Amino acid sequence: MPMAPPGQKLRKLRESLQLTLRDVEAISFRIARAHGREEFSIPFSRLFRIEAKGVVPNIYRLYSLAVVYRCDFREVLQWYGVDLAGISEDLKLGDVPVTHKVESDFSTQTVRIPVDLDPAFDLATTTNVATLVRKWGAVSCAFLDGLSKENFTYAYVGTKDYTMYPLIMPGSFLQIDESRVRIQQQGWRSEYERPIYFVETRHEGFRVGWCSICEGALTIHVHPLSCTPVKSYRHPQDAEIIGQVIAVSMRLAGHESLNAGTDRKAQRGPFSIVVPTHQNGGLARED
Repeated sequence: MPMAPPGQKLRKLRESLQLTLRDVEAISFRIARAHGREEFSIPFSRLFRIEAKGVVPNIYRLYSLAVVYRCDFREVLQWYGVDLAGISEDLKLGDVPVTHKVESDFSTQTVRIPVDLDPAFDLATTTNVATLVRKWGAVSCAFLDGLSKENFTYAYVGTKDYTMYPLIMPGSFLQIDESRVRIQQQGWRSEYERPIYFVETRHEGFRVGWCSICEGALTIHVHPLSCTPVKSYRHPQDAEIIGQVIAVSMRLAGHESLNAGTDRKAQRGPFSIVVPTHQNGGLARED
């Protein structure tokens, strides 16, 4: 059965609340005055075109409609083909070449997580978790966010950042503990135990790597198998430790060898920038 057009859904919502076109117009003008932006207002003639002619409202009017009709703004977006739940999948469609913070806020979404595991589950044993999950449940990301420490931040290693290759592969996600900003310069037994730090530089964006400080110079050391040059910065003028990397999520398959087919520009450093080309889609939009 074909789904009703979004304009018809909006009209049914309006009629269910026993509101006229003029009523919605008046409320939207009050919202516009409250925000100090005329774009939030919806003249009754424009609302008629949205409902009957399939005109796509702009983001301001879409917000006003969601407020007036007491409905979920994200659901209204879905009616027009914009599903915020698909952000995580769409992120995979565009690689970012430089290392950066991950600052997207998905706290209003829900995720499905295991809520009941088989009692035989043993953290010490490598296991296929999918075979141990008895029950999945939807949990608000806002609830999960409340369980996390406030001094955690997250970062994404650029697809051309080979500083810690192959210990940390390009395209990895990092969890950073911002409380650990003091560089540990000794005490580890292998490269796997040596602390890795997330660094913000003044002119070259974010870096990730082993660090040392000597006479006011912060040096970011690279993995021996990486072709990225070692570099030093004035500290703290030109480089600041954001925190220590405490967790890594990375893909082990699908990466080309650094010495076999990798873009030579990537081997010289992680600071190249790729600017994507955007094309207009085929959706009609409101003027």
